[in-house]
Amino acid sequence: MTLDSLYDEVDWEEPPAPRRGRWPLVVGGVLLGLLALYAGAAAFFGDRVPRGTTVAGVAVGGQGADQARATLTEQLGPKSSAPLVLTSSAGKVEAAPADLGVAVDVDATVDGLVRFSLAPADVWHHVVGGGAEPAIVTLDDAAFAAAVESSRGELDAEPVEGSISLAGGKVTVKEPVTGTRTDVEGTADAVRRWWPGDSTVEVAAEVLPTKVTADELARVKAEFGDIAVSGPVTVKAGEKSFTLTPKQLAPAVVLEADEQGRITPRADDEKLSSIVHAAARKADAEVDAKDAVVTFSGRTPSVKAHVAGLELDDASVRSEVWTALGGSGEARTATVTTKATQPTFTTDIAKKTLPKAMISSFTTYFQPGQPRVHNIKLASRAINGTYIPPGEQFSMNGVLGERTPAKGYIEAGIIRNGRAAESVGGGISQVSTTIFNASFFAGVQLDAWTPHYYYISRYPEGREATISWPDLHNKFTNTTDGGILIQVATTDTSITVSYWGTKKYDVTATKSARYDIVQPKKYNDDGPDCLNQSPVVGFKVDIGRIFKQGGKVVKTEKFTTNYRPEDDVTCTNPKP
Repeated sequence: MTLDSLYDEVDWEEPPAPRRGRWPLVVGGVLLGLLALYAGAAAFFGDRVPRGTTVAGVAVGGQGADQARATLTEQLGPKSSAPLVLTSSAGKVEAAPADLGVAVDVDATVDGLVRFSLAPADVWHHVVGGGAEPAIVTLDDAAFAAAVESSRGELDAEPVEGSISLAGGKVTVKEPVTGTRTDVEGTADAVRRWWPGDSTVEVAAEVLPTKVTADELARVKAEFGDIAVSGPVTVKAGEKSFTLTPKQLAPAVVLEADEQGRITPRADDEKLSSIVHAAARKADAEVDAKDAVVTFSGRTPSVKAHVAGLELDDASVRSEVWTALGGSGEARTATVTTKATQPTFTTDIAKKTLPKAMISSFTTYFQPGQPRVHNIKLASRAINGTYIPPGEQFSMNGVLGERTPAKGYIEAGIIRNGRAAESVGGGISQVSTTIFNASFFAGVQLDAWTPHYYYISRYPEGREATISWPDLHNKFTNTTDGGILIQVATTDTSITVSYWGTKKYDVTATKSARYDIVQPKKYNDDGPDCLNQSPVVGFKVDIGRIFKQGGKVVKTEKFTTNYRPEDDVTCTNPKP
């Protein structure tokens, strides 16, 4: 039997057709039931607030719409009418909600919580319970913005820059404080979210940064400040050395930020040089040059040679000392270079500018035997032989000092407040006037002089100078081409002042007629210190100087002298 014949003999039967079951109907029924149950639950939950829900801190969970409205109106009413406080890092402001344009919308709040919804999330929200919800807040944007803008003085603040200082030799850091600027829209959103549950709401704000950060100040302190004050700086200058403390050097340290807020320590070069030079002089590391000195025996000169000085080189000081200030250990030693200095009045100049001839001389006269003559001669001896190098200034008060009995001066006549009086040293105005005229005709620069209160006939009209310690001066600057030797000679009736030097100008004087005449007053005085006065008119007069060289006028000068009247005073006290 073959395989094919065996196959043919098998009796094959068709399988029976399947029977239609009932399970689709069952599933459909279940689904319809669930949908009905879901819809019923949604309808049930839709007219009440999810359980566990609070609005702005008020519990309304499980309440129906009307009850929730009543609860919120009752509970939120006081909160929504109480002052609202807006706070910032700069301050705070308190305002009535109505002034801010904010209010609670109870209806909108409840409508947002109680509503029919088939959305699974909403149904599930009811099943598991609600949570904390904000109240719906209405806000008048314009009113709120206006209220915030008017409160920027309390809510906003500009940034306050920090600083670092080495004053007193100590590192002091003032921390920076950022500023704040209130964001109106962001603050409105914050009020909507948190009010009235919170009566205090922090404003939304922009942070205003400082130019220099706290990190930058800390960096400078660590990298420079702490090192700079760690100990003294030793300065070596030739064979001398001295130390400078951080306190001494601190005024020369500049710690200022650039536009990017970065601080690069640097020195104030002028201050640094001044500090180091002052310390060097105290340590004798710097020595001032000394002028040549000219003295006279009669009119025979003797020149004492000048002495060169020594000073620190500024460029070396500024480089080396600053570097040492930022170093540690041996690096805190600055080796600076020195240089010799020469005085203004060297030996060579002194010899070349010795007096060659008399360049001016003037004589005034006085009555013999008066107390004032004693003072005139005493002051003359003190001034005689004074030498004024070219370019230097003569001061009569500087030479004489205060006139005192200890120096030999006695009481004699003066003018005090327009009246004759007496004082120690009285009479030396005649010495001053004679010196003034010698200066006038020598062609020197007249720096300071004051004419007498009223005209005195023994002096040249308009060309005279009183003097008083310490505030009435007779000063001139030697503007000739050589030194000036002042010689003063007196007799019992006269004083002559002669200048010996190098003649530069031929000087002649001019004088105007008197003008603006003022008549003196006449009165009696019974005071115990009264001195009789004879009347003299007051007036003005113009005085001029004409400077000539080689017979040609090279310049002219003019000044006005104003004399007040000398009143006619009769003393009536029987015991004046």
